Amino acid sequence: MPRTIDELQQRLAQADYLASRGLATAAFLALRLGRPLLLEGEAGTGKTEIAKVLAATLGRPLIRLQCYEGLDVASAVYEWNYPRQMIEIRLAEAAGGASREQLAADIFAERFLIRRPLLQALEGDAAAPPVLLIDELDRSDEPFEAYLLELLSDFQVSIPEFGTVTAKAPPTVILTSNRTREIHDAVKRRCLYHWVDYPDAARELAIVRRKAPDAAERLSREIVGFIQALREQDLFKLPGVAETIDWTRALVELDRVCLDPETINETLGVLLKYQDDIARIHGHRAAEIVAQVQAELAAAGA
Repeated sequence: MPRTIDELQQRLAQADYLASRGLATAAFLALRLGRPLLLEGEAGTGKTEIAKVLAATLGRPLIRLQCYEGLDVASAVYEWNYPRQMIEIRLAEAAGGASREQLAADIFAERFLIRRPLLQALEGDAAAPPVLLIDELDRSDEPFEAYLLELLSDFQVSIPEFGTVTAKAPPTVILTSNRTREIHDAVKRRCLYHWVDYPDAARELAIVRRKAPDAAERLSREIVGFIQALREQDLFKLPGVAETIDWTRALVELDRVCLDPETINETLGVLLKYQDDIARIHGHRAAEIVAQVQAELAAAGA
């Protein structure tokens, strides 16, 4: 367990995750206070990645629950192994001697319980409790959010046929949301909160150097400058850090050492994911932005 925010930030950096001071502080407090951490922000800003890196850094298993519309208790928490239960009933009936009461009591024994991610997290090793990632909570339905309240408050879940399962040592819970809809206040009250924003140019350049070390320095600077300028445009979906890294690696594969309008136009699909956005930047606008970026870097002596 890191003793200071600086130590946590350094350990994340050693795993190639360059967290902002604010994010490192939020993660540190979540660890020290044993509170869930809700991370909101645009897609591609590193919300999911920090849970993975944090688990690796702490030497703990990562348990991930990917949320989606229609997610229910059977997929997220537990369900009973109905085929095996039916086989057991048929075998008991064939053998004879088992009363209806005995069958009813035995049929919900622990051996028939199928553990899904949330229950797995609660039953994790007390010496090294897992990191539980509840990813893209905004994609789930509100009834599932309501179900989470018991877990987030008391680190327990209730199974009517089995009883209450309480964590011996609470897992580190990280929830993420791309804010396609608002998360309910009752969930937010149970969590620490941090908005994960796009990085500034200096931190994004440091990330590119870590994640795409084969890129020429001039290319890396031009890419970061171009993407920082793109985020000031009126686009439906702005490129995140994930797209920055993907684009840099793609241009390295194309043996580029600097940006040019033709290469940008040919590879915009790596960077932008909507045709309207690509059409808006393609051609004249891309040439203007790259010329401006290169002029600014030249003026700065970079």
